Amino acid sequence: MEEVVEAFEEGRRVRREWADWEFINSLPPKLRAALKYYVETGDIYVASRIAGLSVDEFNELRIRARVPSVT
Repeated sequence: MEEVVEAFEEGRRVRREWADWEFINSLPPKLRAALKYYVETGDIYVASRIAGLSVDEFNELRIRARVPSVT
């Protein structure tokens, strides 16, 4: 169980470090909130729902925001 928590925290750390925060903070509130949620959780499905986008559309936004997909 501890390894799972460590992996989750490592993924969060990597996403936070690599994200383009200037770009993210320039977005409309809904998209900004969705990307911040994704950075913190890695849950692309819920983040896409927050943004009001399909998973594919949100994934394109994630790439533009330079947020890595860490599994």
